[in-house]
Amino acid sequence: MTIGIIGYGSMGKMLLNKFSKGGIPRDELVVANRTPGKVKEAEEIATLATNREAAAGSDILFVCVRPTDLKLVLEEISDVLAPDSLLVSLNGSVSFDSIARVIEHKTAKVIPSLTAEIGRSQTLVRYGPTVTDGDKEALTGLLSQIGDVIELPEDEMGMGSELVSCMPGFIASIFDVIVNSAEPHTAIPEDQIVKMVLQTLSATSDLMLQKGLSFEEVVNRVATPGGITEEGTRVVYEGLPDTADLLFERTLAKRRLTAKRVEESF
Repeated sequence: MTIGIIGYGSMGKMLLNKFSKGGIPRDELVVANRTPGKVKEAEEIATLATNREAAAGSDILFVCVRPTDLKLVLEEISDVLAPDSLLVSLNGSVSFDSIARVIEHKTAKVIPSLTAEIGRSQTLVRYGPTVTDGDKEALTGLLSQIGDVIELPEDEMGMGSELVSCMPGFIASIFDVIVNSAEPHTAIPEDQIVKMVLQTLSATSDLMLQKGLSFEEVVNRVATPGGITEEGTRVVYEGLPDTADLLFERTLAKRRLTAKRVEESF
């Protein structure tokens, strides 16, 4: 099975490297990019090609370009895309209906997370109506190399993206604020504060997943009545909900606006 990747940005590069490290040989990996020089570094693990060559020779073709560039790429490859191949778009903002206006083909939408770099992505997937069970099995097998695969309805891919694809950025920004707020109150070096916070965050996540604990259960186990932790968690529950509500209001509004603009371009 030949895997093609069009677009060698952060996601295209990540997928190529993970597939290669997962054991897919060079002659079964094909990569194309608008700027040929940028993809030159990948020639040891993949065959370099044009967009049309990648489309013609791939059993599964990942298109990892910006929403504004997707239509142009689809128009370029529409007449050469292998008839029985699976087209995979990494653009959650572009609907199956819009893609179908340009090309009638078996299509899936995939949204990985940055955590795919360490094999722990919560990768979202939605299949178009003509995708076969065999296609689903093949794609799931590939995506399992970068983490867990979660199938969602198309109209939930936006919120799903906030929870898995955008969430590393949200989490990093939250704990960046916490670290910055802690610094004036301690002589502990910043790098040590960061490490302490991240190790505790990682261990807490693993504890909850392994023990099946809820957020409330963790809070109750640490925040004894009248204690120091209870005082801190009270501040979080009083102040953070408004920020969290505003975060999702703004990001989902931005997502709807982006989707509308992209739909209009199709």
